[in-house]
Amino acid sequence: MSKLFSAIFLIAGLSTVAQEPITYTIRTSGFEKSIQPFLWGIFFEDINRGADGGLNADLVKNGSFEFNTPMMGWEPSRRRMPDGLCIVVNRQHQQPSNPKYLQVELLTAKDTFGLANEGFGGMAIKKGMRYDFSLLFRQATPGVTMRIQLLNTARKEIGAAKLIPQSSGVTWQTQSVSITAADTASKARLVIWFEGTGKLDLDMISLYPSDTWKGRPQGLRSDMVQSLADLQPGFVRFPGGCIVEGTDLNERYQWKHTIGPRVDRQLIINKWNHGVAARQTPDYYQSYALGFYEYFQMCEDIGAAPMPIINCGMSCQFNTSEVVPMDQLDTYIQDALDLIEFANGDANTIWGKKRADFGHPAPFNMKWLGVGNENWGPQYIERLQAFTKAIKEKYPEMQLITSTGYSPNPQFRYMDSVLRKLNVDIIDEHYYQTPNWFLMNAGKYDNYDRKGPKIFIGEYACHSVRIGSQDNKNTLLCALAEAAFMTGLERNADIVTMSAYAPLFAHTEAWQWTPNLIWFNNSQVVKTPSYYVQQLFSRNRGTHVLPLFQEGMPVTGQDSCYATAALDSVSKEVIIKLVNASGERKSRMVAFERLKSKSYVGTITTLEGVSFQQVNSLDQPDNVKPKTAPWKSKTPILLELPPYSLTVLRGKPH
Repeated sequence: MSKLFSAIFLIAGLSTVAQEPITYTIRTSGFEKSIQPFLWGIFFEDINRGADGGLNADLVKNGSFEFNTPMMGWEPSRRRMPDGLCIVVNRQHQQPSNPKYLQVELLTAKDTFGLANEGFGGMAIKKGMRYDFSLLFRQATPGVTMRIQLLNTARKEIGAAKLIPQSSGVTWQTQSVSITAADTASKARLVIWFEGTGKLDLDMISLYPSDTWKGRPQGLRSDMVQSLADLQPGFVRFPGGCIVEGTDLNERYQWKHTIGPRVDRQLIINKWNHGVAARQTPDYYQSYALGFYEYFQMCEDIGAAPMPIINCGMSCQFNTSEVVPMDQLDTYIQDALDLIEFANGDANTIWGKKRADFGHPAPFNMKWLGVGNENWGPQYIERLQAFTKAIKEKYPEMQLITSTGYSPNPQFRYMDSVLRKLNVDIIDEHYYQTPNWFLMNAGKYDNYDRKGPKIFIGEYACHSVRIGSQDNKNTLLCALAEAAFMTGLERNADIVTMSAYAPLFAHTEAWQWTPNLIWFNNSQVVKTPSYYVQQLFSRNRGTHVLPLFQEGMPVTGQDSCYATAALDSVSKEVIIKLVNASGERKSRMVAFERLKSKSYVGTITTLEGVSFQQVNSLDQPDNVKPKTAPWKSKTPILLELPPYSLTVLRGKPH
């Protein structure tokens, strides 16, 4: 590696300063620490309307009438309707995965009526876009036709189509029709008019835009997936988060309920329906239109490794603290084994064949499996050991991620001690803390035991006010505090092998938790300063850590600055990341040991703002955004770091 390094370089900065700047020295030998390609990843949980009304591009709310209030999201055109004209039928014992459907019976032509769906805070409609309306139906008595309308807030029609059921009998059929929008509307709604006479059963009503990710029918919202792809993440952790546990075990996430035909995916209430007292969302459910197959597929699309988390037989310990008795844990363990087979098994296995039948014969090559989420205590250890024994016996290569709870408190110290004694594969640590904590902990992992388990920072985010406050903002200062902490993660990439900011998405009109990496409404995506920090680190990861020192010590906050360096052995570039967390401009000289090259070319990227309190918003999405420029200079590097900034230098010999 030292020979490779001698052939490469870096330099930037052309400013002249009056006093002698502080010098950072990069060691050009002894850089044996590898940086894993999955050091920087993303965490997804269906919180803040992240799935339905978010990544799932379906514009219809409660299209299967499965909410506890079956007509929630739907509004009839008549204040009072004759008995039997429109009813919800519940066939729970016959079809428990999808028990409810709507039955419409028009006895006379005068019984015409409409049902309007509000979507998720309105439907964003684009002029000229095709929208695909679909439903399941069954005609007991033919004669009912449907007129489909898109209406803007002025109740003006901006798109319409007619749908005439093409068959009758006892069998359910799928039928669809397309609507091309004549105008744009940010808060449109869908109206279905029922006309004629007859009896019609309806279920699984949906309306998808045609511009889904990769153009897949009934697919994902393309701009949201693109924002993930642009991060170039090493992995995606899914499906959470607290929804893995559920408020109680009846609400836990069960991956087998989320695959196969949409009609067979068993909708369930979302934990975040009632999880935050100050922001109740009674219409928050999980339709599982975004299920485990779609998660794996999305990971593959964006070049990220899949990292599923499964329930370990424990509910959320903040809520009910339910546990499954140890003698009844086998079903939970079998779900984990079946998931591995679903992801990695060939088409001759039971679950591998299911994956192949869905259209993906090749395995998804899953490497990690998380056992539990934010669980702790002796009860977790007991269940973890049962899972570990069963999984390692059948899949010894599978790396298991283990939980330490939710924060660096006394229970963390207990869990860390026990997990290390068990010699687990990976320990998951979570940090939701203030800017000061992140700045003070940039050196946290410098003295961690190199012979112990690897560390996964499974959830972290800087909270501007206090932990869990509804007033937390995604400020520039928070992003820079995270960047300072991340320099420590990169410097210790031999022990910290993975990390993920959390949560990922938040709808501006339907959120429960803040801060979040990406905010969105029904038509727009806003990338926060924290997003750009994650992107700059991920896109400038490097392959090996280069020791960087100030007077023989790592740069972990001296004079409010933080720094790390990496070598990219593929591109033969050196990457330096420097954080100035103060309101003053800082001058720095960057020197290299035994560097022979004298002239170098590359780029310099700076993320900065006019105030440390700056945020990005729907109205001003580019308040804080990185800027990149070419550079060419000589060694040693003379730099001026702007106040409240992250600077990334990348270069090689010219």
